[in-house]
Amino acid sequence: MRTKFLYVNRASQIIVTCALTGGVHTPSLSPALPFTPEEMIRQGQDAVAAGAAVLHLHARDPENGRPDPRPEAYDLFVPELFATTDAIINITTGGSTAMTLEQRLAAARHYEPELASLNLGSMNFVYSGPAKKEREWRFDWERDYLLNSEDVIFSNTYRQIESTMRELGAVGTRFEFEAYDVGHLYTLRYFADQGIVEPPFLIQAVLGVVGGIGPWVAHLQHMVATADRLFGDDYYLSAFAAGRHQIPVGTQSLLLGGNVRVGLEDNLYLGPGRLAPDNASQVAKIVRITRELDLAIATPDEARAMLKLKGRENTRIPR
Repeated sequence: MRTKFLYVNRASQIIVTCALTGGVHTPSLSPALPFTPEEMIRQGQDAVAAGAAVLHLHARDPENGRPDPRPEAYDLFVPELFATTDAIINITTGGSTAMTLEQRLAAARHYEPELASLNLGSMNFVYSGPAKKEREWRFDWERDYLLNSEDVIFSNTYRQIESTMRELGAVGTRFEFEAYDVGHLYTLRYFADQGIVEPPFLIQAVLGVVGGIGPWVAHLQHMVATADRLFGDDYYLSAFAAGRHQIPVGTQSLLLGGNVRVGLEDNLYLGPGRLAPDNASQVAKIVRITRELDLAIATPDEARAMLKLKGRENTRIPR
């Protein structure tokens, strides 16, 4: 088991993930939030050019920006991103708390990607705050969508988790394991002990979501110490926090030997009171911080080797 100190890194290169749009924020909250195919393609390409090795992707209705689980919605931009970048395409299986599990899995089944996200526990996942402020809404679905997050459970039961691991694992897809609390790490250990998933594990510590662990350094340190005890050298840490804590928590992840995720899915701002103009601006900011710490940025192919992915040629994304 490795004991971590400041500036001791688990890997020789840092994997930067960019989550372009997600299923939480709505178009009225930022004019930069991409939801048309053209916006998704341009912002994805720019994020990769800025240093992202992984693109974490959700789809939205191009007419009104509502989260859309249909493979047809993904087909409007994923093949173009695949053709014009060498990024690892990471398809969500979390989707939105308003979706059924079948809807959430549809795009990953369709593409059999190198990487897919996988949430490690059922939880409250609340993002109603913006709907409680006076504002003009671009689309009539937005306010109720945000408010309704207070009255649903984000369902990720053990049976659901296992079926997702087995089904996507059978076609060689590996996972970005999203852990919103310490107990979720024990869930991953349980399935590893059953032989259902194998290392190396990419563990994405998610802080600051209402319903999950708070965005404090001590919490991240506790999650890392727990993951070290449970997985030793068999995992790669990555971390992000929702909202204004995004860059501070990402920087702390780097100092703890981890990787980092940024993007408008998780935070709409570039600094206090400054909306980010696009995803690439957040990627560029964390890349600058990483290099100032004398750490190297992983290319997509270096990240593939670290995570033991099956390779672009073994997906079903149209070429």
